[in-house]
Amino acid sequence: MPVPSWTIRDLRRTLATGDTLPSELAEIALARSNRNGGRNIYLWQDPAWTRAEAARIEAMPRASGGIFGDGRAVLWGVPISVKDCFDLAGAVTTCGSHYFRDRNGISARDSWLVEQLRTSGAVIIGKTNLHAMAYGITGENPEFGDCVQPRDAGALTGGSSSGAAASVQEGSALAAIGTDTGGSVRVPAALCGLAGYRSTLGRGDWRGGAHLAESFDTLGWLFRDLEDAPLLTAPFAPADAPQARPFTRFAFVSDSFLHDCESEVAANFHQVVRNLQALGLQAHSIDTDWWKDSVEIFAPLQASEAAQLYADDLARSDFLPHEPSIRERLKWGASFSPDEIAARRRHHADFRARMDDLFARHELVLLPCAPVARLQAKADHSQTRAKLLRYTSPFSLAGVPAITIPCAQGAVQVAAARGNDESLLQLAANYGKHTKASATQ
Repeated sequence: MPVPSWTIRDLRRTLATGDTLPSELAEIALARSNRNGGRNIYLWQDPAWTRAEAARIEAMPRASGGIFGDGRAVLWGVPISVKDCFDLAGAVTTCGSHYFRDRNGISARDSWLVEQLRTSGAVIIGKTNLHAMAYGITGENPEFGDCVQPRDAGALTGGSSSGAAASVQEGSALAAIGTDTGGSVRVPAALCGLAGYRSTLGRGDWRGGAHLAESFDTLGWLFRDLEDAPLLTAPFAPADAPQARPFTRFAFVSDSFLHDCESEVAANFHQVVRNLQALGLQAHSIDTDWWKDSVEIFAPLQASEAAQLYADDLARSDFLPHEPSIRERLKWGASFSPDEIAARRRHHADFRARMDDLFARHELVLLPCAPVARLQAKADHSQTRAKLLRYTSPFSLAGVPAITIPCAQGAVQVAAARGNDESLLQLAANYGKHTKASATQ
């Protein structure tokens, strides 16, 4: 059975019985790596290191209990990729840029996130490509090469978690760690036909990870099967995470919001609405005209925080990110006065409060992840970022968790109030099970 057809659940069951070994899976994953046109899905791989990790994990003792009956963590033996903005001891963290590759040098210790993965027994296959500095949404990278899809060499993956999405699409990883500041999990998932999970703002620990804008940076996963979603609360769920509870209602954006949406994407969005209604949830269309300022609130704050974070680098003559738009955004972010930023933070607080009220009334909010289903490689995407951010920035400003539901064309993002990650992931699993059952009837 080829790796891409496996679910995490099925794979984990075969690992629990001993019918499959982590070392065997690691070999399959390594053999499937870098199958896209640019051969640049992974920016760091060391097959010898991965094989040694698989052997170490294989030696972890079996016990009893747990979801799969072997007493081991949920991700034990599962091939995982990690976005190359998290440190892994013995490897360079490039953040998608030659400048940071050369500046950072070899990491002396694992990031918190990598520590969690290795302790759980996940097998890390490598560190994946990304839009430089995680500051872009198309997956273009003039230094390491644009990340195109393994299944469609003429299409970009989206970004910034570009290699993460590609690694799952090609089957070298069953799940991939990404980050989502302004849509960097949601958009690649949508464009690559995958599920995605953006966690609540503040979940997990960024020690050893490269921030872009701390007010918006979240951890997340890209994966294939919605029924696997509840398994991916690890590794960044808090110890006191609430138990999943069922939702009863949801809101979805009205057609006026979808004025720039491709017809197939809009049609699939409405199908997801109907599917959730079939699960017994009550639906309400909402007017989101007040979202029109979301990008104007989000983008300057993101740019300002990034400029402050990289202020020392900006002062260096050799800090020259090859992508002109990133240089321009950093300079723009550095140009705001404290009073201007304070005013935008007040607007952000007001917007977030209104979003909190929206979730209190409706529990869930739905809209497409992006107005398009495909980004053509080598095309002019100078205006693409603003178009995509109109769909993703409302949830980024709210700091809420979101799940990406893949469709035949495009995808739908479903968000819940902050802290409701477990309930949202369970809803995703129920949705996946329901749609599979409906397809076989």
